[in-house]
Amino acid sequence: MFDHQRSKIPSFCLITFSAIIFLILSDDLLYQDCLHPSASKGGPHRNGEGMIRSTLVLTHTPLRSMQEKEGVGKGRKGVLVAPVNSTKEERIAWFKGKLHQFKILKSDGLSRQFHARVVGFLSHECESQFFMTWEYPAGSFEARELLSIESLFKVHPKACLVILSRTLDSILGYRILKPLLDGRFRVQAMTPDLAFLFKGTPAEAWLKELRKGKKDPGEISLFQNLSNLMRLAVLYKYGGVYLDTDFIVLKPLSGLRNCIGAQSMDSGNKHWTRLNNAVLIFDMNHPLLLRFINEFVLTFNGNKWGYNGPYLVSRVVERLGKRPGSNFTILPPLAFYPADWKKIAALFRKPKTRSESEWVEAKLLQLSGENYGVHLWNKESRNLKIEEGSVIARLISDRCIICKYL
Repeated sequence: MFDHQRSKIPSFCLITFSAIIFLILSDDLLYQDCLHPSASKGGPHRNGEGMIRSTLVLTHTPLRSMQEKEGVGKGRKGVLVAPVNSTKEERIAWFKGKLHQFKILKSDGLSRQFHARVVGFLSHECESQFFMTWEYPAGSFEARELLSIESLFKVHPKACLVILSRTLDSILGYRILKPLLDGRFRVQAMTPDLAFLFKGTPAEAWLKELRKGKKDPGEISLFQNLSNLMRLAVLYKYGGVYLDTDFIVLKPLSGLRNCIGAQSMDSGNKHWTRLNNAVLIFDMNHPLLLRFINEFVLTFNGNKWGYNGPYLVSRVVERLGKRPGSNFTILPPLAFYPADWKKIAALFRKPKTRSESEWVEAKLLQLSGENYGVHLWNKESRNLKIEEGSVIARLISDRCIICKYL
């Protein structure tokens, strides 16, 4: 009897160990299925409306570890930034020494599949196609960022969203997005291939010089500036809608074409005073996007926040003026930026007086008109709590799916 009991112990351990291995492998297989949806044989092609169609078979991609300099840690301290108050020569020397850690600049087996993965993913009857970028560690993609994606799918349930991100294109990234995937929403993080994205544009030569360590990265995060450039390139290659991850979608964007939103406007002459690139809606191969890319390359300055982003689109459009044939529309601030970054905190606060309650109601009524969404200005509002009864709480109460932040 004693021998019989002893024989049961190893068997039990073996069964338990096998079960654990099975669960791990199952999770990995689910992740692989998410990355590589099944498709028939054939080559990619585009239909007359510019929507991508494909019957391409995607190759099986091995899982990557999250142990990368760009992806380690919960916060955003893992992002590489040049030393403060350093000279141009010191920054270039620093950049050359750290170049091997800038994984986003490198081409590998996964990044080289980018185009095939995008084409295959967007071939699944997407009613509209959206793009986001995420240059921070995967662990810092939290409820606020998920709120943006949820609002997108609440309004566009049959849309497809591609997140250009090396860090989210991982097991951890899959687990973060899994609640949305479980709801059968079409979202996928993909490691971008910068060489492919910039090929045939003025950014192609700029990237080659950057990869050699010959460019001054500046004091601002290079990842942030690459995000400014990637959003332009991905829209130029594929067309669709680009959204920042701190934008709440309130109304369908499907009726908009070739649009930029004004961030501010002169109250007197009603002329815009600043544009923003947090929301961009453009057809594939639109010439204005090429102008933006060219401006980025010719005037790149990594030391001024926004210079290669919001200020860039403002400079280019200002020079164009009302030139005929430009074929794009500038929407008023209410469309995407109903609250300036200096005043965004007011939308998060619970009304405590009758006058504040009346202001909330008036604001909600205003937003129900020409407004398509709200830019949350995360740099200013990230640490603000969404208080019950606030404008933001009221807006998202019926526009979220997971609703962890309520």
